Amino acid sequence: MFRNREIRWFACLFLLIAGGTSIASYQIHWAAGILAAFSSCMFGFLFFIFTKGRYRKIAEISEEIDRVLHDADRVFIADCEEGELSILKSEVGKMTVRIREQNNALKKEKEHLAESLADISHQLRTPLTSANLILSLLENHPKKEEREELLRETEELFARMDMLLTSLLKLSRLDAGIIVFKKERIEVKDLVEAALRPLRIPMEIHEVALDMSVPEGVFIEGDFSWIAEGLGNVLKNCMENSKERGKICISCQDTVLYTQITVRDSGKGFKEGELFRVFDRYYRGKDSRTAGFGIGLALCRTIITRQGGTITAKNHPEGGAVFTIRFPK
Repeated sequence: MFRNREIRWFACLFLLIAGGTSIASYQIHWAAGILAAFSSCMFGFLFFIFTKGRYRKIAEISEEIDRVLHDADRVFIADCEEGELSILKSEVGKMTVRIREQNNALKKEKEHLAESLADISHQLRTPLTSANLILSLLENHPKKEEREELLRETEELFARMDMLLTSLLKLSRLDAGIIVFKKERIEVKDLVEAALRPLRIPMEIHEVALDMSVPEGVFIEGDFSWIAEGLGNVLKNCMENSKERGKICISCQDTVLYTQITVRDSGKGFKEGELFRVFDRYYRGKDSRTAGFGIGLALCRTIITRQGGTITAKNHPEGGAVFTIRFPK
């Protein structure tokens, strides 16, 4: 306590004042001098006890902070007493919790980054290995027809890698908060048409029928281009998982609380234990036969949720997968 210079100065000043007061009082009357000296001693003693108690609490707070710094699992618990020190302890406790939350978030971010890099390297390794093999075959000067076929396969591989890198770039920009979504009044029917446009030809090739029940005059708010891309990823997933000559049903429901877009396919649906991982990045079903990378649905969820919406997936009782997108009013 006496290491504090202010306390030392106060003690010296108090002794001078108490001594001077006691001497002056003693000169007036000996009883007054004794009373002044006794009062000064009592006041000094009580002040010493009070100050020592405050410094003990400060030392406890300091020790608690030191424990927190050296023990990540320790929780700082503030007491419920009134007073400035209790307020200080409470604020330090809040700061400790906030720092721990930030540290946990940083750890999770590092783990996610490490997992993402591992997944990206794994996703790129296969097409790069195939491209390297094709280039090795081209060195042997095969026939013209074989060379053209190998070149077509190489183009497809590089197109897949370009699609992967483009999707990863979009995800990283969304995660970093770089993209600012527009607030537009979007008609749902136009949105569905825009999402379906790139899939019309593939659906015709695979003879996938479309049953669309989206009334006119239903609107949502958001970024038209991004939501159309997210919905397009859902439709693409449904098309790829539908059986040959399958069917995709799109419906829209407008209520007082929300606007809902439902997409159902005629595929096998999700296996037990896969539903909770449908929107995970890089996840593909165990029996997936598509050439995707497991990014489309993850990108869709990020786009929808960042604009205040929700997306869920489930199995339909009659078979097939059902995706439900909701935007609150």
